[in-house]
Amino acid sequence: MSIEAANETDVEVDLDELIECAGYVLAELHVHPDADLFVRIVDEAAMETLHVQWMDLPGPTDVMSFPMDELRPGRPDQVSEEGILGDLVLCPTVAAKQAREAGHTTDEELLLLTVHGILHLLGFDHAEPQERKEMFDLQRTLLLTFLARRPAAPAVRITPPSGE
Repeated sequence: MSIEAANETDVEVDLDELIECAGYVLAELHVHPDADLFVRIVDEAAMETLHVQWMDLPGPTDVMSFPMDELRPGRPDQVSEEGILGDLVLCPTVAAKQAREAGHTTDEELLLLTVHGILHLLGFDHAEPQERKEMFDLQRTLLLTFLARRPAAPAVRITPPSGE
């Protein structure tokens, strides 16, 4: 699987973790191992330009997906067709605002948006209630199973000062 990422902002973003998350999602959805994905991190001005140009909506948004070959998920017994999945564009400053409101970290929000955007690239949508339920249930499962695979933070051991 070819997953590339570029951070075009001054915001520090863990590209390796986003790539790892994307790889996990694509593998879990049985996407062809030679599929290509590009993840682009942009500032609010660039995201607003894309949002207006492609969605005719004002202001920046958190994530946009630009599918190329209209790939779809495979099955456990058969991977999807080979091709270019497309581009995923994330805006970390919008993600940071959303993360604060949701009570989690910006890194976690960016991972959520990565999963969400990949599902859109694979044809999932949330316009209708049943589509929304299917997409958001799958998004939650993929994100939680990815996060569960991360190594646990080392336990903090507090040692009292000598003499106590």
